[in-house]
Amino acid sequence: MGQRQVMIHVRRAEVSDAAQLQRVFASTGTYAGTLQLPHPSLEMWQERLEKTDPKDTRLVAIYDGVVVGSASLHLEKAQRRQHVGSVGMGVADAFSGRGIGTALLTELLHISDNWLNLLRVELTVFCDNAAAIHLYQKFGFDMEGTMRAHAFRNGEFVDSYAMARLHPRQAMVPLKQT
Repeated sequence: MGQRQVMIHVRRAEVSDAAQLQRVFASTGTYAGTLQLPHPSLEMWQERLEKTDPKDTRLVAIYDGVVVGSASLHLEKAQRRQHVGSVGMGVADAFSGRGIGTALLTELLHISDNWLNLLRVELTVFCDNAAAIHLYQKFGFDMEGTMRAHAFRNGEFVDSYAMARLHPRQAMVPLKQT
């Protein structure tokens, strides 16, 4: 008998996802790979989802009916940086390596490139997160620098890379018809 193929479904996060997102970000590897703290509360996730800026995009990945990952695209507020968005992602430990990050990043960059016309998408990633670095490089993100002692994690300061991706084809202005 063949193995059952499970599809990954990506959609906008809803307030009703709070409990499942709380479980995703309670995964040891997930909070260690982000700037989140251990033991996130349900109330924190409910409030975060309720107060999401309508200009930002927060997605969830559903695998076999369960939320197993999340990715966000936050638009810059400063007028001179409105061409920029920043990415944050997390995937539950048990679902790492199953294409969840690829599905989330594919959809975020589709929105960035084809609906928001962002020129630059940027992120930070811990230097020891080889799987995430590989994922981001696969999508055209380049390392722009190392941020020394960027965050405190598990009792020590750790470095992060600043990475960014420019729109693969800058918006073209159509020629005026005469």
